This record gives sequence, structure tokens and C-alpha cells, in this order.
Amino acid sequence: MATIAVEKVKEGGSKSPAFTDKIEKMCEQIRCRAHEIFQHREADGSAEEDWLKAERELFLNPASELIEKKGNYEINIAAAGFKPDEIKVSALPDSLVVSGESTHSHEKNENNVRFCEFGRKSFFRQFPLPEKINADKVTANLTDGILHVTAQKAASAEKTNEEKTNEEKTIKAAA
Repeated sequence: MATIAVEKVKEGGSKSPAFTDKIEKMCEQIRCRAHEIFQHREADGSAEEDWLKAERELFLNPASELIEKKGNYEINIAAAGFKPDEIKVSALPDSLVVSGESTHSHEKNENNVRFCEFGRKSFFRQFPLPEKINADKVTANLTDGILHVTAQKAASAEKTNEEKTNEEKTIKAAA
């Protein structure tokens, strides 16, 4: 099991420049590829179809699931072939953003490689959550090609603090 660092964005806090730059870069890649598709399109189509086709060509859409249990949200994402340092997780108050980028290349005629279908692959997923989360209580790890992200609901964190306060009052009253 490899632990993945989680970038935490607080309520009312601004997103990091790296996060914003990453989104802008990805949108520009999609925009350029959609324009190429448009230029070479022979049949009728639409800009939206070109954009969606460009997204599918450029970015993986890994299988994932969102589970709600015991005051947490758990997200599992198929991330086979990605190393822990190639995956980024950002926790916002109302969503989790996960991205990964991996490259594979060979030097010319290295180890007699005749062909290689491995190359650059990347994914980007944003998971809007039904309830706010405590960004400080988000963890992520990669096990057997599955990225596991766990986020504590903000309401659960508040309840936990209330429970602690009540327990302290009970202990003081008993003493």
C-alpha cells in the first residue's frame, strides 16, 4: 500500500495555482484536439461532439465508485499502471479531484523492443459530493492498482468534536 499526498483546499480558500494551471492546460489540450477533429471531419457534426471525442482520445475515464458509509465518503478508482507519485488528489470542501499522468518510452532499439503500445496516459476526475467534507481528514492510498480515497464528512467531524466535549464534561463532572 502506497500513501498518496492529498492537497487540501479549505472553505473560502483559493485553489492552488498548480491546480488551476492543470485544469487550464487540460482544457487547452482538448480545445486543440477538438479543432483538429473539426478540421478533418467530413460529415456533419457539432462542436460538442468534437469536444467529447477529443476528451475520450486524450484522457482515460477510469472505472470508479463512490460509497457513503459511517460518516465518510469512500472513492475507489481503477488506476492500474500508475505509480503513487504520478497521482494527485485534491480535497475541496464539496468535492474530490483526482488526476494522474504517466509516460512510458524506450530509447531507440533498447532491449530489442519491436513495438510498444505503452505511452502517455492521463486521467482527470472530479467527484462532487452530496455533503461537505473535512479536507483535513482526507486520506488516499494506492493498493493493487486501485486508488482508495476516504473523506470524512464535515458534519461527522463536528459531531466528533461535540462528542469529545460532552465526554470531557462527563469526566470532569465525575471527578
